[in-house]
Amino acid sequence: MIILAVAALAWAASRRWPIVIGSVVTLLLIGYFDMWEDTMRTISMIIVCTLISLVVGIPVGIAMARSRRVRSVISPILDVMQTLPSFVYLIPVVMLMGIGRVPGLIAVVIYAIPPIIRLTDLGIRLVNKEVLEASDAFGSSSWQKLVNVQLPLAMPTIMTGINQTIMMALAMVVIASMIGVQGLGQPVLRAINNQYFTMGIFNGLAIVGIAIIFDRISQAFGQRLQRHKELGHA
Repeated sequence: MIILAVAALAWAASRRWPIVIGSVVTLLLIGYFDMWEDTMRTISMIIVCTLISLVVGIPVGIAMARSRRVRSVISPILDVMQTLPSFVYLIPVVMLMGIGRVPGLIAVVIYAIPPIIRLTDLGIRLVNKEVLEASDAFGSSSWQKLVNVQLPLAMPTIMTGINQTIMMALAMVVIASMIGVQGLGQPVLRAINNQYFTMGIFNGLAIVGIAIIFDRISQAFGQRLQRHKELGHA
């Protein structure tokens, strides 16, 4: 069922058979090498972290695009979040909440959320001013202008932010395994500690495979939105 769902999602996003077949083959290989359960734990963690990042990050990005004061406050915070080493996120989370899945989820969200905030802000600010003036001329309210004009035109840039958020979350999975997050990160950590070369390589390749699937699907969806935007302008 999971493989069929991923195949359907890949087809809906890309309409390209190579991406669909590549996604299916990658998942079949993961199952063949007995990494399915850890892979599903990792995918569930990534999906939850990405959804939380979107729910929090997109409104913050919108607020930054609409207010210079908000941007001046949030931008330095994002700079700090993006420059701190990923291990540093684990220290306050573990001190406050201990070891487990929820602290790991919080650490991953903090690490992964800056791209969606920045690219939502950038996408909205790059919307053509003439289009905004036209919407004002038609009597659009601020909310109507945001929902019907700015967000649709900024969606390709926002999709790039979603793509980067997913990649950042995946990059944090192995590190979050140090505080008890289950998934592909734990076998990699065990392989490092015990010098199990083969275990580390196979689980690392599984993480790469998941990253490629998410990356190709999200990029394909962003490209479709970009083509739709260009056709709309035409």
